Amino acid sequence: MKIIKRMAPRNSSSVTKFILVGFSDQPALQLPLFFFFLGIYVLTVIGNLGLITLIGLNSSLHTPMYFFLFNLSFIDFCYSCVFTPKMLSDFVSENIISYMGCMTQLFFFCFFVNSECYVLVSMAYDRYVAICNPLLYTVTMSPQVCTLLMFCSYVIGFAGAMAHTGSMLTLTFCDSNMIHHYLCEVLPLLQLSCTSTYANELVFFIVGVVITASSISIFISYALILSNILKIPSAEGRSKAFGTCGSHVVAVALFFGSGAFTYLTTSFPGSMEEGRFASVFYTNVVPMLNPLIYSLRNKDVKLALNKTLKRVLF
Repeated sequence: MKIIKRMAPRNSSSVTKFILVGFSDQPALQLPLFFFFLGIYVLTVIGNLGLITLIGLNSSLHTPMYFFLFNLSFIDFCYSCVFTPKMLSDFVSENIISYMGCMTQLFFFCFFVNSECYVLVSMAYDRYVAICNPLLYTVTMSPQVCTLLMFCSYVIGFAGAMAHTGSMLTLTFCDSNMIHHYLCEVLPLLQLSCTSTYANELVFFIVGVVITASSISIFISYALILSNILKIPSAEGRSKAFGTCGSHVVAVALFFGSGAFTYLTTSFPGSMEEGRFASVFYTNVVPMLNPLIYSLRNKDVKLALNKTLKRVLF
Protein backbone atom coordinates (compact mmCIF):
# COMPACT_ATOMS: atom_id res chain seq x y z
CA MET A 1 0.00 0.00 0.00
CA LYS A 2 1.27 3.44 -0.84
CA ILE A 3 1.71 5.69 2.18
CA ILE A 4 1.35 9.44 2.02
CA LYS A 5 2.46 11.26 5.14
CA ARG A 6 2.41 14.97 5.65
CA MET A 7 5.34 16.27 7.60
CA ALA A 8 4.98 19.28 9.79
CA PRO A 9 6.04 22.67 8.44
CA ARG A 10 9.71 23.40 9.05
CA ASN A 11 12.44 25.76 7.99
CA SER A 12 14.85 25.13 5.15
CA SER A 13 17.66 23.87 7.39
CA SER A 14 15.60 20.83 8.44
CA VAL A 15 13.96 19.93 5.12
CA THR A 16 15.60 16.67 4.11
CA LYS A 17 12.71 14.87 2.38
CA PHE A 18 9.83 15.50 0.01
CA ILE A 19 6.62 13.53 -0.47
CA LEU A 20 5.71 12.73 -4.09
CA VAL A 21 1.91 12.65 -4.18
CA GLY A 22 1.84 10.70 -7.46
CA PHE A 23 -1.39 9.87 -9.23
CA SER A 24 -3.67 8.52 -6.54
CA ASP A 25 -3.66 7.72 -2.83
CA GLN A 26 -6.25 4.94 -3.26
CA PRO A 27 -4.63 1.56 -2.43
CA ALA A 28 -6.78 -0.32 -4.98
CA LEU A 29 -5.27 1.68 -7.86
CA GLN A 30 -1.60 1.27 -6.94
CA LEU A 31 -1.02 -2.20 -8.41
CA PRO A 32 -2.85 -1.57 -11.73
CA LEU A 33 -0.94 1.71 -12.14
CA PHE A 34 2.32 -0.05 -11.30
CA PHE A 35 1.85 -2.66 -14.05
CA PHE A 36 0.61 -0.05 -16.53
CA PHE A 37 3.68 2.15 -16.17
CA LEU A 38 5.98 -0.86 -15.89
CA GLY A 39 4.72 -1.99 -19.31
CA ILE A 40 5.39 1.46 -20.79
CA TYR A 41 8.86 1.52 -19.23
CA VAL A 42 9.80 -1.94 -20.54
CA LEU A 43 8.67 -1.01 -24.06
CA THR A 44 10.61 2.28 -23.81
CA VAL A 45 13.82 0.55 -22.75
CA ILE A 46 13.55 -2.25 -25.33
CA GLY A 47 12.58 0.11 -28.15
CA ASN A 48 15.26 2.72 -27.58
CA LEU A 49 18.09 0.33 -26.71
CA GLY A 50 17.10 -1.79 -29.71
CA LEU A 51 17.26 1.21 -32.04
CA ILE A 52 20.59 2.32 -30.56
CA THR A 53 22.03 -1.18 -31.07
CA LEU A 54 20.64 -1.46 -34.58
CA ILE A 55 22.14 1.86 -35.68
CA GLY A 56 25.47 1.02 -34.06
CA LEU A 57 25.77 -2.42 -35.70
CA ASN A 58 24.74 -1.48 -39.25
CA SER A 59 27.10 0.63 -41.35
CA SER A 60 24.24 1.39 -43.75
CA LEU A 61 22.68 3.48 -40.97
CA HIS A 62 25.84 5.48 -40.27
CA THR A 63 24.43 8.64 -41.84
CA PRO A 64 23.63 12.06 -40.33
CA MET A 65 19.91 11.28 -39.99
CA TYR A 66 20.54 8.10 -38.03
CA PHE A 67 23.33 9.71 -36.03
CA PHE A 68 20.75 12.18 -34.72
CA LEU A 69 18.21 9.38 -34.22
CA PHE A 70 20.84 7.46 -32.23
CA ASN A 71 21.20 10.45 -29.90
CA LEU A 72 17.42 10.92 -29.66
CA SER A 73 16.98 7.29 -28.58
CA PHE A 74 19.84 7.64 -26.10
CA ILE A 75 18.21 10.71 -24.55
CA ASP A 76 14.75 9.10 -24.44
CA PHE A 77 16.21 6.04 -22.71
CA CYS A 78 18.15 8.12 -20.19
CA TYR A 79 15.44 10.55 -19.21
CA SER A 80 12.84 7.82 -18.80
CA CYS A 81 15.33 6.14 -16.43
CA VAL A 82 15.68 9.36 -14.42
CA PHE A 83 12.22 9.17 -12.86
CA THR A 84 10.35 6.00 -13.92
CA PRO A 85 12.09 3.53 -11.54
CA LYS A 86 11.36 5.88 -8.62
CA MET A 87 7.78 6.36 -9.82
CA LEU A 88 7.28 2.59 -9.98
CA SER A 89 8.68 2.07 -6.49
CA ASP A 90 6.31 4.75 -5.16
CA PHE A 91 3.33 2.62 -6.20
CA VAL A 92 4.39 -0.21 -3.87
CA SER A 93 6.31 1.58 -1.10
CA GLU A 94 6.64 4.91 0.68
CA ASN A 95 6.68 7.74 -1.84
CA ILE A 96 9.47 9.72 -0.20
CA ILE A 97 12.47 11.27 -1.94
CA SER A 98 15.39 12.99 -0.24
CA TYR A 99 16.08 16.66 -0.81
CA MET A 100 19.31 15.98 -2.71
CA GLY A 101 17.67 13.09 -4.56
CA CYS A 102 14.94 15.47 -5.67
CA MET A 103 17.42 18.10 -6.86
CA THR A 104 19.43 15.43 -8.70
CA GLN A 105 16.29 14.12 -10.40
CA LEU A 106 15.33 17.70 -11.35
CA PHE A 107 18.76 18.35 -12.87
CA PHE A 108 18.90 15.24 -15.04
CA PHE A 109 15.26 15.53 -16.09
CA CYS A 110 15.80 19.14 -17.23
CA PHE A 111 19.10 18.20 -18.89
CA PHE A 112 17.66 15.40 -21.02
CA VAL A 113 14.38 17.15 -21.87
CA ASN A 114 16.17 20.35 -22.92
CA SER A 115 18.74 18.37 -24.90
CA GLU A 116 15.97 16.52 -26.75
CA CYS A 117 14.52 19.85 -27.89
CA TYR A 118 17.76 20.79 -29.61
CA VAL A 119 18.33 17.31 -31.03
CA LEU A 120 14.93 17.67 -32.72
CA VAL A 121 16.07 21.05 -34.07
CA SER A 122 19.19 19.38 -35.53
CA MET A 123 17.07 16.65 -37.10
CA ALA A 124 14.80 19.26 -38.71
CA TYR A 125 17.85 21.08 -40.10
CA ASP A 126 19.21 17.80 -41.45
CA ARG A 127 15.95 17.08 -43.32
CA TYR A 128 15.82 20.67 -44.59
CA VAL A 129 19.28 20.40 -46.13
CA ALA A 130 18.58 16.90 -47.52
CA ILE A 131 15.43 17.99 -49.36
CA CYS A 132 15.98 21.67 -50.10
CA ASN A 133 19.73 21.55 -50.87
CA PRO A 134 20.49 17.91 -51.76
CA LEU A 135 23.60 18.73 -53.83
CA LEU A 136 25.21 20.38 -50.79
CA TYR A 137 24.04 17.77 -48.28
CA THR A 138 27.30 15.82 -47.97
CA VAL A 139 29.34 18.98 -47.45
CA THR A 140 26.83 20.76 -45.20
CA MET A 141 26.09 17.76 -42.96
CA SER A 142 29.67 16.56 -42.59
CA PRO A 143 30.64 14.41 -39.57
CA GLN A 144 32.23 17.46 -37.98
CA VAL A 145 29.06 19.53 -38.35
CA CYS A 146 26.87 16.71 -36.99
CA THR A 147 29.15 16.24 -33.99
CA LEU A 148 29.15 19.99 -33.34
CA LEU A 149 25.34 20.13 -33.48
CA MET A 150 25.06 17.31 -30.95
CA PHE A 151 27.70 18.84 -28.72
CA CYS A 152 25.82 22.15 -28.72
CA SER A 153 22.54 20.34 -27.98
CA TYR A 154 24.01 18.74 -24.86
CA VAL A 155 25.79 21.93 -23.76
CA ILE A 156 22.60 24.02 -24.03
CA GLY A 157 20.67 21.27 -22.24
CA PHE A 158 23.30 21.25 -19.48
CA ALA A 159 23.15 25.05 -19.17
CA GLY A 160 19.36 25.00 -18.84
CA ALA A 161 19.47 22.23 -16.24
CA MET A 162 22.14 24.05 -14.24
CA ALA A 163 20.12 27.28 -14.32
CA HIS A 164 16.93 25.54 -13.11
CA THR A 165 18.65 23.44 -10.43
CA GLY A 166 20.98 26.19 -9.24
CA SER A 167 18.12 28.65 -8.74
CA MET A 168 16.03 25.94 -7.05
CA LEU A 169 18.79 25.28 -4.52
CA THR A 170 18.54 28.88 -3.32
CA LEU A 171 14.87 28.51 -2.28
CA THR A 172 13.59 27.93 1.23
CA PHE A 173 10.97 25.21 1.69
CA CYS A 174 9.06 25.67 4.91
CA ASP A 175 5.28 25.50 4.34
CA SER A 176 4.93 21.97 2.99
CA ASN A 177 7.03 19.15 1.65
CA MET A 178 4.33 17.50 -0.46
CA ILE A 179 5.09 17.70 -4.19
CA HIS A 180 1.85 17.38 -6.16
CA HIS A 181 3.48 15.41 -8.93
CA TYR A 182 5.10 12.02 -9.56
CA LEU A 183 8.55 13.58 -10.10
CA CYS A 184 10.54 16.61 -9.00
CA GLU A 185 9.45 19.16 -11.59
CA VAL A 186 10.09 22.91 -11.63
CA LEU A 187 6.56 24.29 -11.22
CA PRO A 188 5.37 21.92 -8.46
CA LEU A 189 8.53 22.67 -6.49
CA LEU A 190 8.10 26.43 -6.88
CA GLN A 191 4.67 26.15 -5.27
CA LEU A 192 6.30 24.85 -2.07
CA SER A 193 8.71 27.76 -1.64
CA CYS A 194 8.07 30.29 1.10
CA THR A 195 10.67 32.70 -0.28
CA SER A 196 10.70 34.75 -3.47
CA THR A 197 10.71 32.66 -6.66
CA TYR A 198 11.38 35.62 -8.96
CA ALA A 199 14.80 34.33 -10.10
CA ASN A 200 13.34 30.87 -10.77
CA GLU A 201 10.44 32.32 -12.75
CA LEU A 202 12.88 34.42 -14.77
CA VAL A 203 14.98 31.34 -15.56
CA PHE A 204 11.82 29.41 -16.48
CA PHE A 205 10.73 32.24 -18.77
CA ILE A 206 14.11 32.53 -20.52
CA VAL A 207 14.44 28.77 -21.05
CA GLY A 208 10.82 28.70 -22.25
CA VAL A 209 11.49 31.47 -24.78
CA VAL A 210 14.55 29.64 -26.13
CA ILE A 211 12.61 26.37 -26.44
CA THR A 212 9.68 28.18 -28.09
CA ALA A 213 12.05 29.80 -30.59
CA SER A 214 13.55 26.37 -31.28
CA SER A 215 10.12 24.84 -31.90
CA ILE A 216 9.21 27.71 -34.24
CA SER A 217 12.44 27.17 -36.20
CA ILE A 218 11.53 23.48 -36.54
CA PHE A 219 8.09 24.24 -37.94
CA ILE A 220 9.54 26.86 -40.31
CA SER A 221 12.01 24.22 -41.54
CA TYR A 222 9.20 21.75 -42.22
CA ALA A 223 7.11 24.44 -43.92
CA LEU A 224 10.01 25.09 -46.30
CA ILE A 225 10.46 21.34 -46.75
CA LEU A 226 6.75 20.95 -47.60
CA SER A 227 6.99 23.78 -50.11
CA ASN A 228 9.91 22.05 -51.84
CA ILE A 229 8.23 18.63 -51.77
CA LEU A 230 5.18 20.01 -53.56
CA LYS A 231 7.47 21.21 -56.35
CA ILE A 232 8.81 17.71 -57.02
CA PRO A 233 7.32 16.65 -60.39
CA SER A 234 7.11 12.89 -59.85
CA ALA A 235 4.58 11.32 -57.48
CA GLU A 236 7.17 8.74 -56.44
CA GLY A 237 9.63 11.47 -55.45
CA ARG A 238 7.01 13.30 -53.43
CA SER A 239 5.97 10.09 -51.71
CA LYS A 240 9.58 9.28 -50.77
CA ALA A 241 10.17 12.78 -49.41
CA PHE A 242 6.95 12.72 -47.41
CA GLY A 243 7.88 9.31 -46.02
CA THR A 244 11.29 10.59 -44.95
CA CYS A 245 9.91 13.63 -43.12
CA GLY A 246 6.58 12.27 -41.90
CA SER A 247 8.04 10.44 -38.91
CA HIS A 248 10.01 13.55 -37.89
CA VAL A 249 6.92 15.75 -38.03
CA VAL A 250 4.92 13.30 -35.91
CA ALA A 251 7.69 13.04 -33.30
CA VAL A 252 8.10 16.83 -33.10
CA ALA A 253 4.35 17.41 -32.85
CA LEU A 254 3.99 14.84 -30.06
CA PHE A 255 6.92 16.16 -28.02
CA PHE A 256 6.34 19.89 -28.30
CA GLY A 257 2.55 19.61 -28.42
CA SER A 258 2.25 17.53 -25.27
CA GLY A 259 4.88 19.61 -23.45
CA ALA A 260 3.16 22.89 -24.36
CA PHE A 261 -0.23 21.54 -23.33
CA THR A 262 1.18 20.40 -19.97
CA TYR A 263 2.77 23.74 -19.08
CA LEU A 264 -0.14 25.79 -20.36
CA THR A 265 -2.46 23.65 -18.25
CA THR A 266 -0.39 24.05 -15.08
CA SER A 267 -0.15 27.82 -15.57
CA PHE A 268 -3.81 28.25 -14.58
CA PRO A 269 -4.69 28.40 -10.87
CA GLY A 270 -5.92 25.10 -9.43
CA SER A 271 -5.01 23.11 -12.53
CA MET A 272 -1.88 21.36 -11.23
CA GLU A 273 -3.65 18.00 -11.10
CA GLU A 274 -4.65 18.22 -14.79
CA GLY A 275 -1.07 19.15 -15.66
CA ARG A 276 0.24 16.17 -13.73
CA PHE A 277 -1.84 13.75 -15.77
CA ALA A 278 -1.10 15.59 -19.04
CA SER A 279 2.65 15.37 -18.39
CA VAL A 280 2.45 11.57 -18.58
CA PHE A 281 2.26 11.92 -22.34
CA TYR A 282 5.59 13.67 -22.89
CA THR A 283 7.42 12.01 -20.00
CA ASN A 284 6.29 8.41 -20.51
CA VAL A 285 4.39 7.93 -23.76
CA VAL A 286 6.56 9.94 -26.21
CA PRO A 287 9.83 8.10 -25.35
CA MET A 288 7.97 4.82 -25.88
CA LEU A 289 6.48 5.91 -29.22
CA ASN A 290 9.59 7.45 -30.81
CA PRO A 291 11.28 4.13 -31.73
CA LEU A 292 8.00 2.94 -33.27
CA ILE A 293 7.47 6.18 -35.18
CA TYR A 294 10.95 6.07 -36.69
CA SER A 295 10.99 2.36 -37.54
CA LEU A 296 7.51 1.19 -38.57
CA ARG A 297 7.51 2.98 -41.96
CA ASN A 298 11.28 3.21 -42.38
CA LYS A 299 12.60 0.84 -45.05
CA ASP A 300 16.25 1.39 -44.05
CA VAL A 301 15.57 0.40 -40.44
CA LYS A 302 13.52 -2.64 -41.49
CA LEU A 303 16.25 -3.78 -43.87
CA ALA A 304 18.94 -3.30 -41.21
CA LEU A 305 16.81 -5.23 -38.70
CA ASN A 306 16.38 -8.14 -41.11
CA LYS A 307 20.14 -8.26 -41.79
CA THR A 308 20.94 -8.14 -38.07
CA LEU A 309 18.46 -10.89 -37.23
CA LYS A 310 19.88 -13.11 -39.99
CA ARG A 311 23.41 -12.59 -38.67
CA VAL A 312 22.34 -13.39 -35.10
CA LEU A 313 20.04 -16.33 -35.85
CA PHE A 314 21.92 -17.91 -38.74
